[in-house]
Amino acid sequence: QVQLVESGGGLVQAGGSLRLSCAASGRTFSTYNLAWFRQAPGKEREFVAAVTWIGGNTPYSDSVKGRFTISRDNGENTLYLQMNTLKPEDTAVYYCAARSGLRPGWDTAVFSPNEYDSWGQGTQVTVSS
Repeated sequence: QVQLVESGGGLVQAGGSLRLSCAASGRTFSTYNLAWFRQAPGKEREFVAAVTWIGGNTPYSDSVKGRFTISRDNGENTLYLQMNTLKPEDTAVYYCAARSGLRPGWDTAVFSPNEYDSWGQGTQVTVSS
């Protein structure tokens, strides 16, 4: 498994931007499918975006499509989430997650937090109106 550590969260005004990073340890980082989830107070953890280890496919939730961009740098063992045009409803703790690309069933697993092998500790993003 990989160990994940997020950074880059903070307080930003609506319309602003933030870039989250997720640093991973482990030599097999490049073989993991990676994702960002978020959890607002009193709500369930929800899928934000993912990037596959083969093909670089990048599904997004409808709520962030066109505003957020997920990317990965396998050479640096780092996952990123560029967040633009932030809205107050984007306020949440953001988590990165990893799921081995060798596990079957990615197409059905991608959106479910229970399907991931490793999680970071989370980073708080607060968007003020």
